[in-house]
Amino acid sequence: MSTTTSALEALAAPGRPRTGAATTERPRRDPLRLAAKLAPLLGLAVAIVLVVWGLQSGVLASLENLQAFMGGLGAWGPAVFLAASAASVVFPIVPAGLLVIAGPVLFGPIEGTVYNYLAICAGSLLNFLIARHVGLALIERLFAPRTVEKFLGWTRSAHFTRAFALAIALPVAPDDLLCYIAGTTKMRWRTYVTIILLCKPWALIAYGLGISALVLRFLPW
Repeated sequence: MSTTTSALEALAAPGRPRTGAATTERPRRDPLRLAAKLAPLLGLAVAIVLVVWGLQSGVLASLENLQAFMGGLGAWGPAVFLAASAASVVFPIVPAGLLVIAGPVLFGPIEGTVYNYLAICAGSLLNFLIARHVGLALIERLFAPRTVEKFLGWTRSAHFTRAFALAIALPVAPDDLLCYIAGTTKMRWRTYVTIILLCKPWALIAYGLGISALVLRFLPW
């Protein structure tokens, strides 16, 4: 009986060192948390490689060349962009903010904003769905504990739904984390979908179009 109890305790608390000879063992690293930390660096490395290739091939020589290249990809261009943007909301491979800026640059202000809207909304809805079925266990592995605890404090307020809607409308908060956290609350699916669909466009227009306009203005194109 004691052996079985010890085994169950070890499984319940994998990070807690056991007594006796096992105390010399190092705690195992969480592969998902490690991947979450390394993913942005991998995304940055891929971005640098693409920029170097674009400069050498002439694709980044002018805005016309870049948009012509994207147009030449046909449906694959928007499809890859939509998939990458939605994935960046669910898992931080590439900062979603960079792709929001890239949308209007690659596809033009109207088409790029529409693609941003579709991708970010899809990723945000998926975040809520994942959190609703998995709970805080996954969130605490993807994000820093202090940050998670900070925004969990919002859920203890009676005005959380209103604060959440305002945060989604304004590009001032980590939307991906907030969407995960909303999935752990009693917020109705219908309420969440309404907030995402109605509030997301304003942040995308203010941030995506505004920053991309500055980027195009100062780039030597």
